[in-house]
Amino acid sequence: MQSYTIGQAARLLGVSPDTARRWADAGRMATHRDEGGRRLIDGRDLAAFSVELAKSDAADEEPSYTSVRNAFPGIVTAIKLGDVAAQVEIQAGPHRLVSLLTREAVEELGLEVGVEATARVKSTNVHIDRT
Repeated sequence: MQSYTIGQAARLLGVSPDTARRWADAGRMATHRDEGGRRLIDGRDLAAFSVELAKSDAADEEPSYTSVRNAFPGIVTAIKLGDVAAQVEIQAGPHRLVSLLTREAVEELGLEVGVEATARVKSTNVHIDRT
C-alpha cells in the first residue's frame, strides 16, 4: 500500500505541512514511522481522512448558490484589462488559474490584485466569484 509523508499529505489536503503535523500530533491523522524515522500516513487512512475533512469543511460553509462545484478559493495576482475583455489570474494554493471575462464583470466584482476571490471551474469555463 502507498504511504505519504506529512508534506505530501499536506499538499494533497490543501494545507500547510505544519497543519498536517499538528493534526498528526493531535491524533486526527494516523501515522507510523519508516526505517528512517519519517512519519508516514497510509494511503487508505489519508483517503478516509480527506473525505472526513471535506465533509466537516462543507458543514461549516454557507450554502453555495451556484451549480459549479469545483471551487478554488485564492487571491487575485494579476489583471489585464482591455477595452471590452479582461484576463484575471488567481493563485489558489498550488494552482494558478486564468480566466477571460468582460471588463464590466471585473469592475462589478471589484476585482483587483490582492483581493480574495474564488475561481469556479466547470468543464473548460472558469467563473470568478468575489468572496
